[in-house]
Amino acid sequence: QVQLVESGGGLVQAGGSLRLSCAVSGSISSINTMGWYRQAPGKLRELVATITSGGRTIYADPVKGRFTISRDNAKNTVYLQMYSLKPEDTAVYYCNADVNRGIWPPRREDYWGQGTQVTVSS
Repeated sequence: QVQLVESGGGLVQAGGSLRLSCAVSGSISSINTMGWYRQAPGKLRELVATITSGGRTIYADPVKGRFTISRDNAKNTVYLQMYSLKPEDTAVYYCNADVNRGIWPPRREDYWGQGTQVTVSS
């Protein structure tokens, strides 16, 4: 089994900062792309940012210049540093990982975390 455990969500005032973490554990040999997505009430889940194993990043337009995604490959952990938070950033944030399983037969699978709530008050 593979588990993704997120932490770092909470309530913050507009203009504030939060840092999300997501640790991947289980029978994996390596992790390809990792990412953060979010889902606000009544809306579809949307991309926030992704990062490849080589460190290439992609950001959604609404968060460019305010959020930074990073990863620690030795810890199998991805981070999302969020600055200048806005009320429209309020959502449940989900971690995603594209992993290579460390079991036979070798295969590539996609996993999601349970989500962490981020609430930004105005």
